[in-house]
Amino acid sequence: MTVTSEQRFGEFVAVRRHEGQEHVAELVLDRPGAMNAVSTDMARSIGAACAALGADGGVRVTVLTSSHERAFCVGADLKERNSLTDAELVRQRPTARAAYTGVLELPMPTIAAVHGFALGGGFELALACDLIVADRTAVVGLPEVSVGVIPGGGGTQLLPRRVGAARAAELVFTARRVRAAEARELGLVDELVDEGRDREEALALGGRIAANSPVGLRAAKRALRLGHGLDLRAGLEVEDAAWRSVAFSGDRAEGVAAFNEKRKPDWPGE
Repeated sequence: MTVTSEQRFGEFVAVRRHEGQEHVAELVLDRPGAMNAVSTDMARSIGAACAALGADGGVRVTVLTSSHERAFCVGADLKERNSLTDAELVRQRPTARAAYTGVLELPMPTIAAVHGFALGGGFELALACDLIVADRTAVVGLPEVSVGVIPGGGGTQLLPRRVGAARAAELVFTARRVRAAEARELGLVDELVDEGRDREEALALGGRIAANSPVGLRAAKRALRLGHGLDLRAGLEVEDAAWRSVAFSGDRAEGVAAFNEKRKPDWPGE
């Protein structure tokens, strides 16, 4: 897939666009020398890239990928962490947290393309996405308790929402690593593809999603996210509010017109 543009955010993060997929953004973790271990600088760059993507109305789907051939992301940079004083760790925490919430709060659908190791904060970045496409080399897990901490990038909250409370507890408490086939069976990833095809398949999925209304996609994501965990009556109110936000939009008018005229919609995105 031909890259048509690239914007760098610091040394370790890039946002790329591709020929024929102008509405799909690829958010690239690009610290190959450290298997994408998330340092303070890298966390800051992830947050900045997400802020830019969130403000770009032309982006309908974001695909989170890795430039390292053997790892998606191995988590926090423990070498850096080992050098921090307690006071420095406290000051670093908001920067680290903003990287994970930046991905989680992207307003458009998001897909993680995972291969190799996706551990700790690396798996939490994937969990922050709406969908996870993994290849058969993937190894995922939240091993933080094995080094005396807990998942701090959303793992204790996002994992139960995927696999249930008891399964999440077992995975967090044992700190075990889960290989691709079992990960798919447990629902830790959504799609399992052949080795080396995670990025290609995730971008292709992103293209299929991006063919739909950008207004509708963002509203549907908002309803799914805000309604999760609510009782049915409250959830239906969330859905109704999201419906009202699109019912009188230009996208709705264009979608209905295109359907009746038997043509491809030209979404105004408003």
